[in-house]
Amino acid sequence: MAEIYPFHGAHYNQSQVKDLAKVICPPYDIITPQIQYELYQRSESNFVRLEFGRELIGDKESDNKYTRALITLGKWLEQGIIEVDKTPAIYIHDHHFEYKGSRYRRRSFTCVVKLEEWSKMVVRPHEGTLSRPRSDRLSLLYTLKANTSPVLALYEDQSGSIATLFEPHTRGEPVLSGYIENGDEHHLWSITEQEVIDQICTQLANQPLYIADGHHRYESALAYQREKHSVASSAPGQASFDFVMMTLVSFDDPGLIILPAHRLVHGLSKLTLDSLIAGLSTFFTLAEVPLDKANISRQVDDLLSENTGEVKLIMYGLEEEQLLVLKLSDTSTVRPMIPYFHSELYEKLDVSIVDHVILEELLGLTHDAAGISIAYSNDALEAVNSVLEKEYQLAFIVNPVRPGLIKAIADSGDRMPRKSTYFYPKMPAGLVFYRFE
Repeated sequence: MAEIYPFHGAHYNQSQVKDLAKVICPPYDIITPQIQYELYQRSESNFVRLEFGRELIGDKESDNKYTRALITLGKWLEQGIIEVDKTPAIYIHDHHFEYKGSRYRRRSFTCVVKLEEWSKMVVRPHEGTLSRPRSDRLSLLYTLKANTSPVLALYEDQSGSIATLFEPHTRGEPVLSGYIENGDEHHLWSITEQEVIDQICTQLANQPLYIADGHHRYESALAYQREKHSVASSAPGQASFDFVMMTLVSFDDPGLIILPAHRLVHGLSKLTLDSLIAGLSTFFTLAEVPLDKANISRQVDDLLSENTGEVKLIMYGLEEEQLLVLKLSDTSTVRPMIPYFHSELYEKLDVSIVDHVILEELLGLTHDAAGISIAYSNDALEAVNSVLEKEYQLAFIVNPVRPGLIKAIADSGDRMPRKSTYFYPKMPAGLVFYRFE
């Protein structure tokens, strides 16, 4: 089903850029203004200038963050800061990192994948999207004509045959290698042997790919493809813009970590907060648990790990010293509040229950409600502390989504609510990228 190919990767020239830590950056969707400022200060060659450049007062059509990115890329290519591989390759990436005191390695490979419309179910989404990030990525595509950061997707390799093909290629000298101050390591190797590339392509030819992170990037690439073909003379599937850069990770990779997306709410009236318990009691059995401020993370993990297949959430904020454990009494009672076109799997997701039953039905909120702030955190301790410090009024702590459930939701043709998953750590931008014109 999926068609993958090698490509002429563009990447930093480590004979000129000695310290990779100074030049790679996070993907655009987690770059805050403060992070952006720090990245600009870190190096004149930091990839943020391409991935998510600064907006300036006085920006106009002929001079803006996109046109500046194009000028910057031209200079880096001319100066040899960025080089383009002469032989098309598939790139293996080992990302070593720490999480909760343990050391992990996530192995992936980066290639280009033929763009397919969602309806073909060749590339399958699992989460909803917003229009604004799509517009930003589309503007960057039109100006820079490059995928600066990859779509992260998942594939099946239960037999380990693809992993076996990679192993010999990770024993040689990497194309890029870097050690980051937070303990992360990045090592990038290239596979140029056509026989090996053909074997990898064959292994993936009969299966779909599942987008984990980068839905906006994929949808922007689709929109760009449609618009280019509406005026281009080339046949479909023949142009360089018919492909998008993807980094693929096996569902079974031990370094595949999916964090939950806890909900945080601010801006609720006292009347709304006072009536919340009565509303919750209609759908959930409630249990108060004294908050252990010295061990919040462990306490939350322990409470949620007692899950026996039922929907179980934690709410914090109504009482400073108490966590409120919510256990859904009967899924049939909340079904009328879930949009009818969603699957049974969707109805049982923690985030679906929080979004549709609690936020929308009981609190009368939407993600764009006036005067209301809805935010997300991937860390239970951070979420609870943000309420303790009065930044938010309520925190809804949910379980992480398992990889198998992502596959099942996508296979059913459904999508989870936006901001349902957080793949940790994020794939950096600037290791290798795809220039399609």
